[in-house]
Amino acid sequence: MMKIFVLLPRIPYPLEKGDKLRAYNQIRQLAKNNNIVLCALNDDNKIDKQKAFSSLQPYCSSINFIDLPKTRILFGMKCAFFKGLPIQCGYFYNRAAAKRVDSLIRKHKPDLLFGQLIRVAEYLRHYNIPKAIDYQDILSMGLKRRADIASCFSRPIYNMEYLRLKRYEAEVFEDFDVKTIISEPDRKLIDHPKRDEILIIPNGVDHDYFKPQQREKKYDLVFTGNMGYAPNVNAAEYLAAEIMPRVWQQRPDTKLYIAGASPDPKVKKTACDKIIVSGWLDDIRDAYTESRVFIAPMRIGTGLQNKLLEAMSMGLPCITSPLANAALGAQNGKEILIGDNAEELAHHILTLLDENETSANIAQAGFDFSNRVYDWQKATAIMENAMIEAVRQKSNK
Repeated sequence: MMKIFVLLPRIPYPLEKGDKLRAYNQIRQLAKNNNIVLCALNDDNKIDKQKAFSSLQPYCSSINFIDLPKTRILFGMKCAFFKGLPIQCGYFYNRAAAKRVDSLIRKHKPDLLFGQLIRVAEYLRHYNIPKAIDYQDILSMGLKRRADIASCFSRPIYNMEYLRLKRYEAEVFEDFDVKTIISEPDRKLIDHPKRDEILIIPNGVDHDYFKPQQREKKYDLVFTGNMGYAPNVNAAEYLAAEIMPRVWQQRPDTKLYIAGASPDPKVKKTACDKIIVSGWLDDIRDAYTESRVFIAPMRIGTGLQNKLLEAMSMGLPCITSPLANAALGAQNGKEILIGDNAEELAHHILTLLDENETSANIAQAGFDFSNRVYDWQKATAIMENAMIEAVRQKSNK
């Protein structure tokens, strides 16, 4: 049994964001054989800490939340700018928090340090203790894709952060004994000659929770996710402005459901009699069970789309873009339908809505695929074995 000190950039509850979902489930799996000391940074003063604590308590021997006041966030970003570090690393790093992290590490004397995302690397990289970092996905490429569609005013800022992140992703590689990432396409984007050493640890799905349910269908099409997240905002606008008008030409009554927390004003503006924007749902499964087809027309962002895994696990036929499927790895035309542009995506929507047999076949194959390939226990076990080996090697030196 190892004592693992886990440092996260956010409190992993509620599970409305991909990084929270990944952290929560990895902690849940690692806790089966190990002692977990959790330390989570927090920049959200609206979060229910007591509820989060109660949800995490079954898996952690110690739970510690470190608040990041706005003044320290701004100061940290300023320091990062002048030091040439990524601004988002500065967002999450400050000296007061670093002293607290150090105090916890000294108190608990862990066998291994585990950080999620390079946003927390500055807190851990210099300790002479076995260390693991979960890149999760490539933050630099996410910024580059946002820069490509940004305004002339904001594009230089995105490009600056892209270059800083790209350099930093390679720089911290040598500081950690175990490196993990969510997919092969993301690993290929790490600018380091030994990037093949990074372990691919995909996400999983709680198949007992996300399972098919029979319910009356209120919506033809559904898109879910954190609707304050830029790639989801972009996808929602794309759906409303370019894809759905093509669908409505042939099926005027087709209804789209955009479901998820914190909808951006741009997402709210898409709402009309044929596009319903829900905001926060207590149970996101309702959005899946009340809809006939799932779509994730992602054009920017990186990593694996949990929304696709959940929809497949609940038995919905799914449509997505080449960008999103690169990480997912589903078979086009059998387990999923992939559209490269608005016209192709609209065609796939119409196909699944009009052809019941095709829709059922795609849904069943997608369900089988998600259950066969994506499993939290199997994925986390690979990472855990690498952690055990890192601790063993360090102790033998």
